[in-house]
Amino acid sequence: MQDEKRLVDLEIKIAHAERTIEDLNEGLYRQQLQIEKLEKSLNLLEKKLQSGQSDGLDIGPANEKPPHY
Repeated sequence: MQDEKRLVDLEIKIAHAERTIEDLNEGLYRQQLQIEKLEKSLNLLEKKLQSGQSDGLDIGPANEKPPHY
């Protein structure tokens, strides 16, 4: 009887551990997709800035009016 209860308790713990691992794996997968998307966006922005194409981006003091205007 005691062994059966221990076995059931272990099975419950394993089921919870498996669910936790699945949840963590899914979270890591989504996070990796987001990182890849951000890296692509960053690379594109760096290329635009290096080539002088701002395409409407108001970045830096070159696009600001001097204080006396």
